[in-house]
Amino acid sequence: MNLYKIEVYLPKNEVMAISEGLKEIEVGGLTVFKKRGRGKHPPPEIHASKGSEIFRPQFSTKYVVELITSEVKKSKAIDIIRKNSSDGKIFISPIIETIDISTGEINSDYSK
Repeated sequence: MNLYKIEVYLPKNEVMAISEGLKEIEVGGLTVFKKRGRGKHPPPEIHASKGSEIFRPQFSTKYVVELITSEVKKSKAIDIIRKNSSDGKIFISPIIETIDISTGEINSDYSK
């Protein structure tokens, strides 16, 4: 069975909408990170000192969602992510091997 890691980088916090959508197709666990970074769009200006000074931050807050899914659910998961977010990037990588730390089981079944 082919497994894929899907990483979603979002400039806005649309994590809950994505999570609820993925529950509908029974995609199990998600990992969510709040990071700082920069992309092609600069972060908004911050007006300080009663508006007389303008500060443009170098980095803005980004949200990252990671999930592992089977080939069967990959397309549905991507459709749900696109439907529930307005902007960002999706990166998809094949998973070569998985090992369960507690049981030692290799290549667990993610098709459920």
